[in-house]
This record gives sequence, C-alpha cells and structure tokens, in this order.
Amino acid sequence: MSEPQPEYVWAHSEDKPKRGRVWLIVVLAVVAVAIAAVVFWLFLRPGAPLAQPTPTSSATPSSSPPATATAAPTPTATVSSSPEASPTPIDTPPPAPDPSIEAFRGQVGGWLDDALTGLDIVSDSSGQDALSVIDNLRGDAQRLAEASAPSSISADWRSGVSDYGDRLTDLRQAVSSGSGTSVEAARSAAQHLRDLVGI
Repeated sequence: MSEPQPEYVWAHSEDKPKRGRVWLIVVLAVVAVAIAAVVFWLFLRPGAPLAQPTPTSSATPSSSPPATATAAPTPTATVSSSPEASPTPIDTPPPAPDPSIEAFRGQVGGWLDDALTGLDIVSDSSGQDALSVIDNLRGDAQRLAEASAPSSISADWRSGVSDYGDRLTDLRQAVSSGSGTSVEAARSAAQHLRDLVGI
C-alpha cells in the first residue's frame, strides 16, 4: 500500500494587496519626470534666459580702472584749458594703416569686375531685369565708396567712385523712363576706377 499523498488546496491569504505602495511609486516617478522637465526648460534648453553665462565677478574690477582712468582727465582738462582749446579724446583708436595698392586691388577687384559684367547685362536687357542689375551695381558702388583707399590715390578714388555712382543713378533713371540704356558713361567711370588700382 502506498502512503497517502497530501492534498494541495489553495488558501486565500489574510494580507490585503499593497496597491497603495504601487500608486505611491507611480506618482513619485511622474513628479520626478515633471521636475526634470521644468529644470531642463528653465536652465538647459538653448535660448533659455537662465542658460546664458553670467559675467564673472573678476571682469568687473578689471573693467573699472580704465573707466576711472579715462574719466579723471576729462574734468581736469575742462577746468584748466582755455575756452579756445578743445580737449583731446583719450580713447581715440590709432589710424588704420595705409593699405598697399595690391591689397586694395584685391579688396575692390571683384566689385570692379562685376561692374563691367553687370553693365554688359544692362545693355542687353531692359525693364525690371535691367533695373535689378543696376541696383546691385549701385550697392557695389556704395561698398567701393566705403573701402579705405591708399593715400596715394585716395582723392582720385573718392571722386571716381562718386562719378561712377552718379552715372549709375543717371542710367537707372533712363531705364525707368524708357528713354534708352546707353551704359557707356557708367562703363567709362568704372574703367577709370579699374585704371586707378591697376586692373
């Protein structure tokens, strides 16, 4: 005879399920994610006002002495100078070095090449197409006027650029009114500028 086998019966536990703990963990996880998102939004995202580096305190003392040094001579000069003398500014930058013709040619050569090309396009076109090219050439003429020419050609350069700009203005008015698109005066003025810099 075999021994009797024990019978397995499922019995219900008297302990209540711990659902409250699970909900607490879920709520704490959601709160942690929300806090992390707020911190990122305030401090770490690009363009955040608080993400910009603040100046260190060591920069303030180093910038103060020059301000004091420049402010101190001004009252002294005003009190001690005669009415005819004007105080000399202390923080005037030194004059820019005079560029060489070769360096200046490299700076303005592209605009001067574009001048002849653009004038060729204007002579072969009309209406709005010609006006847009002329406006581009006038922008280049403004850049030519702002370029610092060597002192040896400075006066001729200024008058030549002024003449070139005037010729472009006349050409634009002629194209706008439909009275013709002769570009020879503007081409001659551009060539004069090219001759000045040796192109």
